[in-house]
Amino acid sequence: MKRKVILGLLCVCLMASGCAYVNVTKTAKGYFSPTDPDNIEIFMTMPARKFTEIATVTTVGWKPGNMAKMHNSLRAKSAPLGADAIILTASGVDNSRLAWASGVAVKYDD
Repeated sequence: MKRKVILGLLCVCLMASGCAYVNVTKTAKGYFSPTDPDNIEIFMTMPARKFTEIATVTTVGWKPGNMAKMHNSLRAKSAPLGADAIILTASGVDNSRLAWASGVAVKYDD
């Protein structure tokens, strides 16, 4: 219980301070070679190609005018895991008027 309270307070502090935060959590087994962040695609819908989910991605604390920076940060954090694309499943602006997004990083099945 104490841990949840501390984690909640940390999230509130990060959002209140305006610091952007990106979290990428590996969910796939195995290892994929890192990719070039510049080649990672960002989707708001499912890509036509078959893929394997390799990580969940979340980010908070972005000024709405900095969406390109937010996407580039997601690319930079997902590239070491071998992501070919990021599918954003949810996004918005919170009560602090800061943008957030969540989704999955994927590796194409070739």
